[in-house]
Amino acid sequence: MQMDLGLRPETAALLDRVREMIRTEIMPLEAEYHAEIGKGDRWQYTDRQAEILEGLKARAKAAGLWNFWLTDSARGLGLSTVEYAYFAEEMGRTPLGAEVFNCSAPDTGNMEVFERYGTPAMKDRWLTPLLDGQIRSAYLMTEPEVASSDATNIALSCTRDGDHYVLNGEKYWASGAGDPRCAVYIVMVRTGQEDDPKHRRHSMVVVDAATPGIDILRPMQVFGHDDAPHGHMHIRFTNVRVPAEDMLLGEGRGFEIAQGRLGPGRIHHCMRSVGQAEAALELLCNRALHRDAFGKPLVQLGANYDIIAEARIEIEQARLLCLKAAWMMDQGDARAAAPWISQIKVVAPRMALKVIDEAMQMHGGSGISQDTPLAMAWTWQRALRFADGPDAVHRRQVARAELRKHTQEPV
Repeated sequence: MQMDLGLRPETAALLDRVREMIRTEIMPLEAEYHAEIGKGDRWQYTDRQAEILEGLKARAKAAGLWNFWLTDSARGLGLSTVEYAYFAEEMGRTPLGAEVFNCSAPDTGNMEVFERYGTPAMKDRWLTPLLDGQIRSAYLMTEPEVASSDATNIALSCTRDGDHYVLNGEKYWASGAGDPRCAVYIVMVRTGQEDDPKHRRHSMVVVDAATPGIDILRPMQVFGHDDAPHGHMHIRFTNVRVPAEDMLLGEGRGFEIAQGRLGPGRIHHCMRSVGQAEAALELLCNRALHRDAFGKPLVQLGANYDIIAEARIEIEQARLLCLKAAWMMDQGDARAAAPWISQIKVVAPRMALKVIDEAMQMHGGSGISQDTPLAMAWTWQRALRFADGPDAVHRRQVARAELRKHTQEPV
């Protein structure tokens, strides 16, 4: 089968507009936006932050540069997953990029869930304002007391009580739950018993973030950073009552929904990692050419030509693997695409970390300071090796798919 990894002419023109807005409008405001964090309440947006962010979003929306991630929906722009890869790469160059175009995690995954599996009432109440960029959302899966890399361990209890379900337990790493605009959670819960099939014991429920009994215990820190005002929160549910109609698809279908949600989310992260690596390599090259030491530009010292060459080679390899995974997703067979998604989920952040690290080294002390975006980029790429499943789990899936080619036995 012929594999097309390119862009249609009209899509390429759209991408040029996104690229231009990122470089001329978004990136110049990045430092000012982040300098506002901590002025007053860290978990509220300052007036200037809101002015920057909402102003950029309004301009993007007015220009029709909005919701690119809707790759299989009449609501979107008709992009394939392969085409969206190029857009996500560009958005990955700046921390503000994804939200400006309403393509941020975890909202994109949650919007996928609402569109695919939500009731008309859920779509009216939650999907419409999410698509409009009016609210934010969070996805609650990981738990502090179990090894959530094996999601069959998830234990937050969800019991039926008349017309409601009652939730008790804790979740953490709830990305985006600290945002004052976060209005809704999608929560993975346990509804089944030990004698139920392992993958039919869990369900997903939609929870209004303002429901009584929900307590945000603390923001989780990543290498000492709390990522305010977005946040990755540790949350306790104490007798939280959720209307029964807010169960997605029905009891026991949590894993079915999770697989439909996590596949696109994983590849979106990887696409942005490629963009982050490109941004780091650009900084590395400029530093190497324009900074002198020992009477020469840095590029002429040590193995810096080799370092730059290896970075370019590894970025190109990762991009091609990402596009192959995207193409596999576009063929419509989620099972066939899964090993490819797992491959790029291992490769992309690992590659980006290496390139960012070399860029930090080229910048000397400033490379690990607040004077460049490199230290924060490295931090979040390292965290990405855990997000949506740690490397070891994805390598296991790749190996199992490979071994199944050679045996009929379970592997």
